[in-house]
Amino acid sequence: MEQRSPTNVEAGLSRSEVRTRVQQGFINGEEDIKTQSVGQIVRKNIITPFNILNLVLGALVLTTGSIKNMLFLGVAVCNTVVGCFQEIRAKQTIDKLSLISSPKAHVLRDGKLWEVAVSKVVLDDILQLSAGNQVCSDCVVSAGSCEVNESLITGESDPVVKHPGDHLLSGSFIVSGTCRAQVEHVGKDNYAARITGSAKYVKKTNSEIMNSVNLIIKTIGFVLVPVGLVLFYKAFVASSSSYNQSVISTVGALVGMIPEGLVLLTSVVLATSVVRLSFRNALVQELYSIEMLARVDTICLDKTGTITEGTMQVDEIHPLTDATSQKELESAIAAVTFTLQDKNPTAEAMREKFPNNPSWEAVSEVPFSSARKWSGVYFSGQGTYVIGAGEFILGKRFDTLCPEADAAAKKGQRVLILAHSDQPFQKDGLSLPEDMEPLALLFLSDRIRKSARETLQYFADQNVDLKVISGDNAVTVANISQKAGLEHADRWVDATTLETDEDIRKAVRKYSVFGRVTPQQKLQIVKALKADGHTVAMTGDGVNDVLALKESDCSIAMASGSDAARTVSQIVLLDSNFASMPHIVAEGRRSINNLQRSSALFLVKAFFSTILAVCFIFIQSQYPFEPIQFTLVNALTIGIPSIILSLEPNWERLHGKFMLNIIKKSIPGALTMVIDVLMLEAINSFMNFPQSQLSTAAVILTTATLFMILFRVCMPFNGKHVFLFVTMCVAFILAYVLFGRTFSMVPLNAPMILILLPLFFASLSMFMMFLHLIERILMRHV
Repeated sequence: MEQRSPTNVEAGLSRSEVRTRVQQGFINGEEDIKTQSVGQIVRKNIITPFNILNLVLGALVLTTGSIKNMLFLGVAVCNTVVGCFQEIRAKQTIDKLSLISSPKAHVLRDGKLWEVAVSKVVLDDILQLSAGNQVCSDCVVSAGSCEVNESLITGESDPVVKHPGDHLLSGSFIVSGTCRAQVEHVGKDNYAARITGSAKYVKKTNSEIMNSVNLIIKTIGFVLVPVGLVLFYKAFVASSSSYNQSVISTVGALVGMIPEGLVLLTSVVLATSVVRLSFRNALVQELYSIEMLARVDTICLDKTGTITEGTMQVDEIHPLTDATSQKELESAIAAVTFTLQDKNPTAEAMREKFPNNPSWEAVSEVPFSSARKWSGVYFSGQGTYVIGAGEFILGKRFDTLCPEADAAAKKGQRVLILAHSDQPFQKDGLSLPEDMEPLALLFLSDRIRKSARETLQYFADQNVDLKVISGDNAVTVANISQKAGLEHADRWVDATTLETDEDIRKAVRKYSVFGRVTPQQKLQIVKALKADGHTVAMTGDGVNDVLALKESDCSIAMASGSDAARTVSQIVLLDSNFASMPHIVAEGRRSINNLQRSSALFLVKAFFSTILAVCFIFIQSQYPFEPIQFTLVNALTIGIPSIILSLEPNWERLHGKFMLNIIKKSIPGALTMVIDVLMLEAINSFMNFPQSQLSTAAVILTTATLFMILFRVCMPFNGKHVFLFVTMCVAFILAYVLFGRTFSMVPLNAPMILILLPLFFASLSMFMMFLHLIERILMRHV
């Protein structure tokens, strides 16, 4: 493209010029940070190792015509449906949040002001910007002036004044004033897009549960194929069993090896947490982020929107003269602020504190400007009243008041002065009268959230370390954090002094409050904390937070912030209220603690079936279980109980590794059941019971042992556990008595019953012995 020239600020681009730029690709275009499509979500949930394994086994059973033995496929279908439902629901909710608060841009074209979609803005367009607008593309001010809030980009909350020739960054907000600006960057060339682009690498989900479940499935998948082939060969060739009988017995062994209910339980528990969290106005975009919440030991947060509300409050008026009463001071402040109608947080705080407008007649006005640092009004019969920074209003005379102002500043307060003169504004109507007299000092501060102290105390009680990371002045942030109740708020550092990675690594170990932090430093702080072995959660709302959000173990965005931050985050606080965090963390702990407890039930069956299948390769007997029998046993002793147990209250902090914890709980039960069946087979080698009697006895003995394991998992026992335990036992008895044939079970004869009774007591003794043995081994080696 030829060298660009300034666009006429009165006419803007012509239609032909706009068309040329569109053809050349110099157009803002579509936002390219998107959630997954429905098709991608469905494919991801359907094509899983778990589903593939079950589908292959189901197809083998189908060839035998035994439809009832395909019932285990129902778990695969349920798991897929639950996973798709949760992720599609999350996608639909997050898609409702728009990239830019105002989805339309006002552009000047052919001398007329047009309202167009942000994606239709082209290079060199003239944007008309006024208070409340968000800048949709990087541009240069061509006419007028304005004050800009760049906190979503730079982290700085103080407005910045912009004059012709100054640059406006995409994503920033116009606080006051009106200007026209020429677009200098579009699409991916915009400053906000470049920062966001750095966060578009694919970060692998750091989920111990997901990794553990996948490892279990992969390991069993590798073992399953050779074991299945050998079992089928042994039954069909070596033992000369029929094809149907060989397939059913082989699939019966292999289905038990797959902890299919574990994947379903994980999906159900996490999806339930998603629903619970939605009641707290928290949107979960990634299922396994709930696990990371439960493991978090460090949270990085910004001052604005978390500790403070992002608004100001008037703390105190300190009169400087006895000649003016408190009521007169309040009337003067109200008159100035209501007459000027400035939209900045300071003016709004004063209007809220002093709502009684005396309705004085205004003769001339001077609105607030970052350059002047004051605003004022000349009233008929009242004189001139000015509010602003003392050193700009009184000059050197303010030195006598500096000690008091400095003391307030150290507390994190902003100090303004109210001054009066009987004379009107001088010169061009924008200069102060020379005889301004101070009437009062006004102390203002960031409004701390009412729930901030309680929220911060919760995390302190839970031994969760908090790091306040802000672009604001470090002293101010530290003082506000201290007022809010943050532990170790006196440990602060100005990030401009942290020049190397080593400086940052040392700082994260020593300090709790970081001021003047750049977006890149936020990323470095998160990396340094993770390198020290911490599980880090990051809260943010701006484009300047995107890099750190993406890198953190659990990222939490405020819905009121930028779309880039919302999209890369795993959890979005829809009401932008940090007070929801204790409930969110507690929900994560409840889910994962209960999931860990219930998962042991599924691994008992998987370990038992795997060991038993390998044993039956060398035993000259038919495998005693069919798929339909495992479906019944799993449902009553594992599936239903585990889902009920997973919904119980449990807010303890996670301890140990997920895999190690569930293995510790599952190995004793698995070994006990294997020995039970082997003892039954050994006795049968002398008694020669029919296969139907042996199979039924194996199912009953295995079920009894699983009920023992369930009893152990439920401890400490309560009334709900008793009801659950009794209900499942009665359900199994009724299923056996009323529908025994459906589940391939027959009434036991007297000799088999006499054999089962001592086996049951032996099973109980073995289970307790293995529990103590595993505990001693772990205590010695872990």
